[in-house]
Amino acid sequence: MNNIIELKIKGMTCDSCASHISKALASVSGVDTVKINWWKSGHATVNINDKIDSSVLIDAVKKAGYSALIDNSLLTEENMISFSGKIDYDLIIIGGGSAAFGAAIKTSELGKKTLMINEGLPIGGTCVNVGCVPSKTLIRTAEQFHAANHPNFSSIKPGENIIDFREAIRQKTELVERLRQHKYIDVLKDDPNVTIIKSYGKLINKNTVEADGKKYSAKNILIATGSTTFVLDIPGLKESGYLTNETLYELDELPEQLIVIGGRYIALENAQMFARLGSKVTILQRSLRILPDEMPDLTENLKDYLEEPVPSGGGIEIKTGVIINSIKKEGSKFIVKASIKDALEVIEGTHLFVATGRKGNTVGIGLQKIGVELHKQNFIKTNKFMQTSIPNIYAAGDVTGEYLFVYSAAYEGSLAVNNMFNENKTGKDYSVFPWVIFTDPQVSGVGMDENQAYENKIDYEVSKIQLKDIPRSIAARNTKGFIKLIRNKENDQLIGARILASEGSELLMEISLAIKYGITVKELKYMFHPYLTLSEGVKLAAISFEKDVNKLSCCAV
Repeated sequence: MNNIIELKIKGMTCDSCASHISKALASVSGVDTVKINWWKSGHATVNINDKIDSSVLIDAVKKAGYSALIDNSLLTEENMISFSGKIDYDLIIIGGGSAAFGAAIKTSELGKKTLMINEGLPIGGTCVNVGCVPSKTLIRTAEQFHAANHPNFSSIKPGENIIDFREAIRQKTELVERLRQHKYIDVLKDDPNVTIIKSYGKLINKNTVEADGKKYSAKNILIATGSTTFVLDIPGLKESGYLTNETLYELDELPEQLIVIGGRYIALENAQMFARLGSKVTILQRSLRILPDEMPDLTENLKDYLEEPVPSGGGIEIKTGVIINSIKKEGSKFIVKASIKDALEVIEGTHLFVATGRKGNTVGIGLQKIGVELHKQNFIKTNKFMQTSIPNIYAAGDVTGEYLFVYSAAYEGSLAVNNMFNENKTGKDYSVFPWVIFTDPQVSGVGMDENQAYENKIDYEVSKIQLKDIPRSIAARNTKGFIKLIRNKENDQLIGARILASEGSELLMEISLAIKYGITVKELKYMFHPYLTLSEGVKLAAISFEKDVNKLSCCAV
């Protein structure tokens, strides 16, 4: 028999309403579970383990102060069949990256059973396999190579160091394999609550997933399939072939001339890394500035630093306002014809790297067939509780298209599980979210910039201190960049920061905590900051709201 009843609730507008209705329905004898979705459709999904007249459920809702109608529009024959048998798991996860692991670990902690279905990238997803880990270890390789051949101190004579690119790639691969094993596979391999199968998963209905020729059912489903490069429709690009982050770190030889299409964080990090290793790099960016969402003072300074000559023989040329007309492969060369600020140019390179944004990995897994709503570039639309348009199907991580970071993915996976199995749901909170771009100098930020403060009608004030005025940077002979703080003039509380500095990311958490817990600028500037640390720059930036730090001694406040 069919043991799912869909109710359309009228008058349900908030979490409190949903809680009252859920309790009323759960009190009916024979009701197994109740799932409420007031956010999207005003539905209640009632799973019954006995034969119940639907009028009893409608009366229960009425006694709670609301009205209800039977709505079987979400039910199909497959829905009915799937619920006639047993439920195999509490949760099925499609995906195997950070969001999936955050969810699986949390589900196990709650003593519930999880099935993780993963194929495509190995366990660990983008971050450990083709993203954070390989890119950051190669960036550090390039930094050390650059420093060895281009020291900041005249007392150090540059050597004639050469890079063994194949060894760098081998060492990268070794690190990726070690961390994949240690931080992912080993974490869950002995967990009795988690089963992992290597297969592609496809939704048959809202409680059933098909994988490896079998069908598995669960009360809840989490989509955590991540994202891949969104490739622009450029004439000749597909036929010519190109590199993405999934293939770039597997090269056998260092590119002689690397063309990078894109001008945001993935493009910039990799462009500088390859330039420092010895490649001649050309960046082609569609907008008039790199990192176009950031303020011009940051992006223009960063552009100047990136274009500085590289002693290893490489270097970066950044072209903005680019419209690519065509791409062609001629022998070993890529030929890119482009309109750049109304002038026609031809750019040649031995390798082509595409970093033009991301798209959700949602094709072919049955989402649209069962009514899961998508947005933007094939991303899954979720509410603040990580629910999709179908209440018992959640999504987390890159596939949602919002915050594409490993630490936000893990947070969302865990949050989704909390909301699946707890009556009182918790909304996601990104009000204080620190982020980093690992160029050199690094770009890091948290909270609002000036444009966002203006748009939010905040009476704000900016303090910016150059690294040339920070003792630590002077002593290290590395004075590129600045620290910028933004405060609310009405209450003296920080609302944002942008930092352009070598290792500037290490300053973020002090500022993030100050924003989150309302620590005022006055309190911040009276905190002890050890002399000759970069963090002293935060104190100096706080002081400079009121004073010119160039007129202070090193010990003044």
